Order: sequence, then structure tokens, then C-alpha cells
Amino acid sequence: MNMLQAGIDISSVAIYLGHESIETTHKYVVSDVEMKRKAFAKVSEVDSAGKKCKVSKGMLEFLNSI
Repeated sequence: MNMLQAGIDISSVAIYLGHESIETTHKYVVSDVEMKRKAFAKVSEVDSAGKKCKVSKGMLEFLNSI
């Protein structure tokens, strides 16, 4: 995750890790705390009509699970 967040593309990460395929590397890419924070920030942004978005409990549970 640190390499990806630093801007290194996933194919380079796959080579570094010795994976034969990017799909293998992609399986191991998990969301970290900063990515979760950004996701929550997007959910709470003001929509174009100036109203706050209402987020369902299911969506919050999903975001917490990643």
C-alpha cells in the first residue's frame, strides 16, 4: 500500500513482489485508514443542490469493512 500511495504503479509493485500477474497483486491491495478517511469525506460532501448526502447504515458498514 505504501508503494501504491507513493505513486508507484501496480505493475511495478507486482514485479517487486515477484508476482507473475497484476491480478495476484490486486488481491492483496487493501484499504488503509487514509483511504477510508477519504471515502468517508466523499460521502459527506455537499451535493450540487447544497444538501448534505444521507448515508445508509449499510453503506457505512461497507466502508468500515474495507
